[in-house]
Amino acid sequence: MDKFLYYLATLFESLFAVFGIRAFLEEPRYAVIERLDRGVEVRAYEERLAVETDATRQGDREAFGRLFRYITGANRTGGLIAMTAPVETGGQRIAMTAPVEQGADGTMRFFLPRKIVEAGAPEPTEAGVRLVRVPAERIAALRFSGSITPEARIERERILTEVLAATGRPVSGGPAFLGYDPPFSIPFLRRNEVTVRLASS
Repeated sequence: MDKFLYYLATLFESLFAVFGIRAFLEEPRYAVIERLDRGVEVRAYEERLAVETDATRQGDREAFGRLFRYITGANRTGGLIAMTAPVETGGQRIAMTAPVEQGADGTMRFFLPRKIVEAGAPEPTEAGVRLVRVPAERIAALRFSGSITPEARIERERILTEVLAATGRPVSGGPAFLGYDPPFSIPFLRRNEVTVRLASS
């Protein structure tokens, strides 16, 4: 696919996403294995490959730009890679007087399409961008819509933590945010999720 068609397809995908239509975007495969209180799902994800970079916060434009440049040619083959959903942002939260969403070890990830993984994903050419293999794992997720404010995210993380604590499920690491839609999507049609990896039993 040449660059013009690639950007045209990406534009149409973004326009549909404004209205919560994301049927054109590939998502990582998972199975819902349990439904808990307050809308929390326990999911079993297959192994997947992601391209990752360091991020300082959920909406870090520089981090997003580095990942977007990778899928639009900043890779060893110069090839174009289809956008997928969701974008994952995760990391440690720092306790301060004003909320800071992530610490220095925060990351942002794009998951790569299965066809690209099967063909052999090209190595990134930009510093600070790396390929990471994410093993099969179980994740607890809480889905919500609306604007993504720090307060909304903190409240959903609190609910997720409370539900998991009540069921005695140990977690592995801090919470992550999954965004399935661009920032300009209609808020009540957005798909947002807070997630946490569950510890192996």
